[in-house]
Amino acid sequence: MNLRLTPYPEYKDSGLPWLGGIPRHWHTGPGFAAFREKQVKNTGMKEKTVLSLSYGRIVVKPPEKLHGLVPVSFDTYQIVNPGDIIIRSTDLQNDWNSLRVGLVRDRGIITSAYLCFGTTGALIPEYGYLQLHAFDLMKVFYGMGSGLRQNLDFSDFKRMLIFIPPPAEQSAIVRFLDHADRRIRRYIGAKRRLIELLNEQKQAIIHQAVTRGLDPNVRLKPSGIDWLGEVPEHWEVGRLDRFITLQRGVDITKEQQVQGDIPVVSSGGISSFHNQFTSRGPGVIVGRKGTVGSVYFLDGDYWAHDTTLWVKEFSGNHPKFVYHLLRKLDLKRFDTGSANPTLNRNVVHPERVAFPPVDEQRAIASFLDQRSQKIDSQIRSLSRQIELLWEYRARLVADIVTGKLDVRGVELPQSEEAEELSEVGDETAHDATEEGDEVEAVEDVADAAD
Repeated sequence: MNLRLTPYPEYKDSGLPWLGGIPRHWHTGPGFAAFREKQVKNTGMKEKTVLSLSYGRIVVKPPEKLHGLVPVSFDTYQIVNPGDIIIRSTDLQNDWNSLRVGLVRDRGIITSAYLCFGTTGALIPEYGYLQLHAFDLMKVFYGMGSGLRQNLDFSDFKRMLIFIPPPAEQSAIVRFLDHADRRIRRYIGAKRRLIELLNEQKQAIIHQAVTRGLDPNVRLKPSGIDWLGEVPEHWEVGRLDRFITLQRGVDITKEQQVQGDIPVVSSGGISSFHNQFTSRGPGVIVGRKGTVGSVYFLDGDYWAHDTTLWVKEFSGNHPKFVYHLLRKLDLKRFDTGSANPTLNRNVVHPERVAFPPVDEQRAIASFLDQRSQKIDSQIRSLSRQIELLWEYRARLVADIVTGKLDVRGVELPQSEEAEELSEVGDETAHDATEEGDEVEAVEDVADAAD
């Protein structure tokens, strides 16, 4: 995207060492000249549309998420209107990653743990939001706040220096950044969709190799297994425990810690303990509790935690082939379905599977390693491109909102198709951080307690 933007012709000192100059014709003032605090309680449940701040976007919270850590009643929430600016003002000490500022586009209610600002006549709402959003991207808020968890309130914003461009220029900045934001999100959306296609391609390659082998002309036979269908004629079909043996991991106590770092694999991932008990890699681990059915491949020594099942005996089979096969079995479907899901090896062992000869397993594993590495490399490249686009967007917003680049006179298309509002916006708001919902849920409880 070639924007061909240039700096303003003249600047003056902003008075902020971290910022430097601002356009000479811009005014400045304290925060209270542009922002006012609002908090309208939802007494009597006047409004029922629940909103959520998710990675810098105010979105309508789906009904299926209105459970768990939420207030008994939403009458403790505050009513907000389009044009209001929401700031998650808590826990600056521990969270440097979240985007904390959002612009309301739908009337609804949101937790009273958040600050709600309206703008005065000095700033139009959209530019007021962009200015606070730019400060958020530049991490300005992290030098503010008070208390153990470094929380913000309106007093922190009242004396904060803000910029006041002419109204027409504010509108020009809003229009330009809205246009640029849509284009950047379209680019990101296209790259995300390509990543999805690559992942689908990778899974299709794995499925074909693990269930049919590498020879497209091989003669097939019915496996008698619904999910598997036909398999190569020379493959053996039988119970899983005919080919491998799963064993429950062992709990780890402080008394078992000795010198030497040994990776410890639990259903939540891999950590490191000083432990004398180890299994010689390569190995395959399955989540028994927590992330039930998740499958890990390890290339070195490891310690299998009690929350896992581990392949104790490969019986001459190739570990990497076993890893791919167990992933295809979708072991999550075997959990107990209780409040604390658990995977029992005695339920998994009778599952019927098909195994090729070990030489063919080795060839399949080598083939999948090569193809997976190539696809994973493409995915990493695309992911890095997405990161750079987000960084570019952040820099562009900061530079334009603070007057480093001049957008006056830039001609934009007269109209744009609605689909330019790419799905990536919603995806980002949803995926960007489920953590955002978790943070809000905790604050909902605190708010309800008040």
